[in-house]
Amino acid sequence: MTNKAPQTVAPRLGTRALNRATLARQLLLSRAEMSARDAVEHLLGLQAQNVQPPYYALAARLDGFTPEQLSALMADRQVVRIVSMRSTIHTHTAEDCLTLRPLVQPARERELNLFRKGLVGVDLDRLETIARELVEVEPRTLKQLREALVVEWPDADPFALGLAARCRLPLVQVTPRGLWGRSGQVALTTAEHWLGRPTEEAPAPEAVVRRYLAAFGPASVKDMQTWAGLTRLREAFERLRPELVTFRDESGVELFDLPDAPRPDPETPAPPRLLPEFDNLLLSHADRSRVIPPDLKGRSWQGNQAYRTFLVDGFLAGVWKLDADVLTLQPFGRLTGPQRTELVEEAGRLLETLHGGGSYDIRFGTVTAADR
Repeated sequence: MTNKAPQTVAPRLGTRALNRATLARQLLLSRAEMSARDAVEHLLGLQAQNVQPPYYALAARLDGFTPEQLSALMADRQVVRIVSMRSTIHTHTAEDCLTLRPLVQPARERELNLFRKGLVGVDLDRLETIARELVEVEPRTLKQLREALVVEWPDADPFALGLAARCRLPLVQVTPRGLWGRSGQVALTTAEHWLGRPTEEAPAPEAVVRRYLAAFGPASVKDMQTWAGLTRLREAFERLRPELVTFRDESGVELFDLPDAPRPDPETPAPPRLLPEFDNLLLSHADRSRVIPPDLKGRSWQGNQAYRTFLVDGFLAGVWKLDADVLTLQPFGRLTGPQRTELVEEAGRLLETLHGGGSYDIRFGTVTAADR
């Protein structure tokens, strides 16, 4: 009879421990003395469906941040806006644009299957070639691109043609779109053309697993798959298992982490933070209870629209909005006096950073049915 070596039981991490670890990785436990470019790289990009969210995201995370810092990076083409994770627009460094987009390209190809009926008879390779030529001659809006493509395929659905171009090609939004305080319609060209260098091969999944854990860990395989919009990442985690540490969450789910990554004491104070709509902190795990209390699940969304949110003691605690010169904080529950004071101070800091600290009224409101 062979004696089997006893298996080591992975230690458990409670919700607060996961919360503090994730906040530390997300630069939200204390503001980091880090450049805007390094922060965008560390965070693996910033969700950017709208122009302002990346600026608000960095204002909540970086010490001494000014919106001009990110605008200058965009103007210099060191960072770009492109569809990547979860088929949503992200602000990425140029290097990540050229590598992470190839990583998620299989998901973009699968996305096309949803629009096959509108693409009957369309040669997708030829569409890719024609679309590339069009946007590299001059940046085009999606409307202009659809109008040009429908000339080639008059029986196809114009919307599907535009989506096919976006799925097959790494299309970036050219400036002035995305610059702080500037306006500009969405005009597209290829990442290769805009950055003046070719797209690179997708990185090894293991390399991206390490970066994901550094920014979002400890995390499960499903967590990373949710963040990336990919499947079948289990094998990459298994190949890395010898160099990772493992834990279990309160539901018994296995979590992986980098051995030397920060895992602060669960009682570490977490200051209030105002976050933009679609902040990746709230979107990058399959189980979001580390940030969103179970009774508040779904409260930061209405339909496909996300609200601007704020954290108190590290957890989702309400939504906020800025109308003209009034910033309104709408808590989901009761806040203590000190919590309200700290939240107002944090709101004032955000206004000073991004809006020049002019004469603004910061007030508390109630979340109404229309706001849910």
